[in-house]
Amino acid sequence: MIAPALVLLVLFLIIPVILAFTLSFTNARLISPNPPRFVGLDNFVRAFTADPVFLQSAWNTFLFALVVVPVQAGLGLVLAVLVNRRMRGTTLFRVIFFIPVVTSIVVVSILWKFMYQKDGLINSMIDTITFGAWTGVDWLNNPSTALGAIIVLSIWQAVGFHMIIWLSGLQTIPEELYEAARMDGAGPWRQFTNVTWPGLRPTMIFVLVTITIAALGLFVQVDVMTQGGPTGSTSTIVYHAVRKGYEQQEIGYAAAISLIFFVAVLVIALVQRRLTRDKD
Repeated sequence: MIAPALVLLVLFLIIPVILAFTLSFTNARLISPNPPRFVGLDNFVRAFTADPVFLQSAWNTFLFALVVVPVQAGLGLVLAVLVNRRMRGTTLFRVIFFIPVVTSIVVVSILWKFMYQKDGLINSMIDTITFGAWTGVDWLNNPSTALGAIIVLSIWQAVGFHMIIWLSGLQTIPEELYEAARMDGAGPWRQFTNVTWPGLRPTMIFVLVTITIAALGLFVQVDVMTQGGPTGSTSTIVYHAVRKGYEQQEIGYAAAISLIFFVAVLVIALVQRRLTRDKD
């Protein structure tokens, strides 16, 4: 019964991982008449010493994750607390917040690319609010604003998903605990810190890990909106690996970048798990 799933798993996960690990130690090119040659650790040394774009991509990736993870998790929790209340219209708000999640990220990126143009909707709104004092910014063509623009888009697009995860965690907390807290004179803030937050610990771990992995794997928004520019200010590790492997056909070097990325994500996930583990 498990044979079909096992075959697919081996073909599309196990074998590619083994091939990537093997190719990372070679000079293989995607289309080349010459066979791959073993080069040892040369690809890894090149990444950290002779490829400034990789270093810039690594910095952009971790900066993106450093901002997105806490902001998206915190905003999702706030929205979940708000829509968890028993009041008219909460179902409508849940649907509104969740719509961007089920919309294709490619479509969302294209729409926001138009909105970020110098004569786009965002500059027009700011110009209206400031009564014509705003001169307008070409958000995606300015190195100081391009990555920030992608961060805002990414938070807006995915926060609804994590709102639903937080909401499911909130609904597992027994109402009797809140009643007992109110009887003891606890206000809303004390109820949150002593009842809600401890009850959300397993949910918090899941949310942090999933947001971190998704943030470190940033690719589509960059590929659609900026192609890594301007001047590499939005290039990420995944985008750089894809560009090296398929556009420049340096598949061995791209595999080495992918292996570095895998190790980095694994270490960060393990550190997160250790920091959020249950303590005796």
